[in-house]
Amino acid sequence: MQTYSSDIEQQMQRYYQSLSEKDRRRYAAIEAVKLGYGGISYLVNLLGCHAHTVRRGREELRDEQAMSDERTRQPGGGRKRVLEQLEGLDEAFLRVIDRHTAGSPMDESIKWTHLTRQQIADLLCQEEEISVSVTVVDQLLDRHKFRRRKAFKTKATGDHPQRNEQFENIETLVASYQSAGNPVMSMDTKKKSCSVSSIGRGTPIPKKPSRFTTMTGFILPKGKRFPMVSMT
Repeated sequence: MQTYSSDIEQQMQRYYQSLSEKDRRRYAAIEAVKLGYGGISYLVNLLGCHAHTVRRGREELRDEQAMSDERTRQPGGGRKRVLEQLEGLDEAFLRVIDRHTAGSPMDESIKWTHLTRQQIADLLCQEEEISVSVTVVDQLLDRHKFRRRKAFKTKATGDHPQRNEQFENIETLVASYQSAGNPVMSMDTKKKSCSVSSIGRGTPIPKKPSRFTTMTGFILPKGKRFPMVSMT
């Protein structure tokens, strides 16, 4: 068998490295056919490929369907996604996001979380000892049909240092009821409701339902108030 000169071999190696996976095996197969007997062994040593790769390329050259296929790899080829490799990832994700999940009172198939992708990734690492990227978190959110929901506020009525206590109390009550096996219903009290502004004697003035004023209670005549619990 006549081999190539050292200069030609270097050019072949550089050209081989510039090709895609599919084109590499077919190029090696063409060179093996040109060299004849012993060509496969020679190319294996020269190009650093496997003998099976050369034989597979030679089979593809005879297959019209394979030659017309524009894909570099066969269907299912390539590295598997993390979602398919990490066992128990879905269960860990649902445990982490459970306390930060809400849903639409009008459509039970719609659910969302207020956490960012990075916050979910951090919680998975801290609580479940599973390290994933935000890209994997995106895939988990899509798989379980979660979305991030952000309220659209055009006017705020101010804040209070103790405003968050009611929500912490709600979370404590929900946890105790669920641990006892009791059902818990979440109500979106802003759904199709009108915002109100306090003027004069506390007369409510309706606004457009699409924009609302955040508040922690209804304003009643004579300055009386009663608490309003919002689960949005």
